[in-house]
Amino acid sequence: MSIRNSLAGLAVCDIEAATFWYERLLSRPPDQQPMPEVAEWGFSRGGWIQVFQDLERAGKSSVTLSVSDLENEVQRLRDLPVPIGEIQHSTQVKTAILQDPDGNQLVFAEPLTDEIAQ
Repeated sequence: MSIRNSLAGLAVCDIEAATFWYERLLSRPPDQQPMPEVAEWGFSRGGWIQVFQDLERAGKSSVTLSVSDLENEVQRLRDLPVPIGEIQHSTQVKTAILQDPDGNQLVFAEPLTDEIAQ
């Protein structure tokens, strides 16, 4: 198999409103907008988020975003203000969950072991 990367798709009702919301969430505009109903953000260690307008599937997606310092990220989001849940801990990861305005789930996760940090 020659899969080299992954793109997580998040279906939304209104691409303009969602693009504005994700720009605030990710602290930058999209890296590309290959079609009028699509906005995409790439990340330094690989992977992409693609936000796309699809009324039938809006709000039914989930994606996990890996961060290096979950406490700082949660505070940054609360300062925006973006409602985010409390930090949950396990032996391998810390997580906090939020929903975008359409109901898509975003999990912010900080790996606590080298095995899952890669």
